[in-house]
Amino acid sequence: MRRRTRPFLAALALAPLLAGCFASGGGTDSAEGADAGSRLRVALAFPPAENLSPYGADSTILSRLGVTEGLTALDANGAAAPALASSWRQENDRTWLFTLREATFQDGSTVTPAAVAAALTHATQAKPVPAALVGVTLTAKADGGTGVRITTGSPDPILPLRLSSPSLAVLADKAYSKQGEVDPVGTATGPFELTKVMGTTAATLDRYDDYWGGRAQAPGIDVKFVADGTARASALRTDQVDLAEAVPVSQAATLDKATRKATATTRTTSLLLNTRKGPFKDAALRATARQSVDTSALAKGVYEGYADAGTGIYGPAVTWAAGKRTEPVGRAKAAKADGARFTLATYDNRPELPEVAQVLKQQLEKAGFDVTLEVREYSRLESDALAGKFDAFVLARNTLVDTGDPVSVLASDYTCDGGYNIARLCDKDVDRAVAKAEGTADTAERQDTAMAAEARILGTDAVVPLVHQRIITGVGTHIRGALLDPYERTLVGVGTRR
Repeated sequence: MRRRTRPFLAALALAPLLAGCFASGGGTDSAEGADAGSRLRVALAFPPAENLSPYGADSTILSRLGVTEGLTALDANGAAAPALASSWRQENDRTWLFTLREATFQDGSTVTPAAVAAALTHATQAKPVPAALVGVTLTAKADGGTGVRITTGSPDPILPLRLSSPSLAVLADKAYSKQGEVDPVGTATGPFELTKVMGTTAATLDRYDDYWGGRAQAPGIDVKFVADGTARASALRTDQVDLAEAVPVSQAATLDKATRKATATTRTTSLLLNTRKGPFKDAALRATARQSVDTSALAKGVYEGYADAGTGIYGPAVTWAAGKRTEPVGRAKAAKADGARFTLATYDNRPELPEVAQVLKQQLEKAGFDVTLEVREYSRLESDALAGKFDAFVLARNTLVDTGDPVSVLASDYTCDGGYNIARLCDKDVDRAVAKAEGTADTAERQDTAMAAEARILGTDAVVPLVHQRIITGVGTHIRGALLDPYERTLVGVGTRR
């Protein structure tokens, strides 16, 4: 049985601090007094890692808070839906014409075709390239008073879906500096305007009254970035926040059932093994590590039933995947670990991950490995992970977050040129399989080729799927209109209110 007394006491100690952080003159202190005129109080798990640039992991912070938008969005079925673009049509296999709706940026300027084309051009020039644009050459040009013509270097059948990525948000001209920096404060198009950012600790948002989609019901949002999951749950339980992101499984039972919202997501937690250097450069040792892992113990033990045992890169929330999955291709035979030493790293923003890593450490040591565990906050870990400084890494990854397209995560995470390739995988057979999937237009065939590419990737043992998560969000009983979706792109919108 896990001991939870110490984290619980730590959460109580943090309660006065959190209360001060969320105090707001526009709100009320009790659910009974709350109304549609009250500001929302939100606790997010991940502090900004890249100064709230839309081009990396921070892009979902901006989309979840209703700050940024792209030309398109994802609908409930995962298809492209209108956002800043009211419609679009494909002119040929490489060219699409998007028609803009009437909208304004939060600095008062008009969303024009030239402004949209400039924003997309800045994204193509970002270093590193946004995950949604990995392997894609894109040119955007204004066409008349309402049109934006986008041409790709090669046929891109899922371009409207790709443009829904939070990393391709459209911002006003003044957001972009000559040095390549991007400032979303007061320059986006969403229903809430980012007005103040207090480093990696807090942010303030006010309602943007001229939002094209209608006036938001809440006058603003007070955000606190709280990496400690126990503290987030405690803040919700004691009515210091209205919405708490990523409530730890260990804290779920402490919340009233009415405030505990479990959402099946497309997030998979995996063990990534560094194929470029260290012991896992050897495919046989990767196979040994994979065989040593008991995923059902993680799903039932660490996640207490709020997860399914890992079956592949895509989990049950990707409903079509199971029926199309094939056996991994080309796996090596396992070898004896013989005391091979390696460093296993993860982050504590998602509170189950350190415990997952600890269980993995025990399982791998039982198989003969010598494991050193390293846990940090994500923003202090990401650059080292991407640079390949760890031998193994436990990552919770939403497989459809970048574009909504199942192939995109394969390109960004597992190809030679992938921008989020923590496993440092570079395999010609994998690259060919992913490229074939990227070039397939028909939806069913694209799914088939994605699963064929998954089989190739799993065959390398560079990734060991551990569990498919159900995310728990704490939602106050007085809150209406919270946006909980399997893609984890939304949280607060026009209709979210106290």
